[in-house]
Amino acid sequence: MKKEKVYNEQVTEDEKNPSAEASPTGKQPEGDNVAEKPETAADTLADAAEPAAQEGPDFAALVAEWQDKYLRLQAEFDNFRKRTIREKMELVETGGRDVLLEMLPVRDDVQRAVAAMEKSDDIEALRSGVRLISQKFTEALRRKGVTEIDCLGKEFDADLCEAVARFAAGEEKKGKVIDVVQTGYKLGERMLRFAKVVVGE
Repeated sequence: MKKEKVYNEQVTEDEKNPSAEASPTGKQPEGDNVAEKPETAADTLADAAEPAAQEGPDFAALVAEWQDKYLRLQAEFDNFRKRTIREKMELVETGGRDVLLEMLPVRDDVQRAVAAMEKSDDIEALRSGVRLISQKFTEALRRKGVTEIDCLGKEFDADLCEAVARFAAGEEKKGKVIDVVQTGYKLGERMLRFAKVVVGE
């Protein structure tokens, strides 16, 4: 009977102190504290990242700045393009005006020659006047860079001349220009008009 009583007392004491078996040292488990550690670490990282984000570049401001630079550059390019087109148009108009100014004196000479023909019967004087007008006109063209193509008696050159006819002219003149039907002209190194010629064969 004594043994049963002792055993019952031990069981009763064990039921009263269940934490004693779970923790031999008598301390309560720290499960709650372990669960709280990750949350505390995340908060620490977030707190550390906030100053870095505040110190970093303002991307919205950078985008606005580069957009403003792009718009300014585009506006400058449009102005440059318009100015270039306007300058080209002015150059064309000015160039045409200069040519006309060079031609007006020749026109004056032609009018004077026509008036002289109606009043004078001196053929030689009229011929001299026409030669003078022709020379003056040629000089005006030369000042503008226009030159005649000299091809008479030379080998036929398809880059300068256009053959409108061919005639038998002997072995010496075969393949050469024997007559110029219409004079050709060049503006600098560019072709204005091909010379129309007759080629020997």
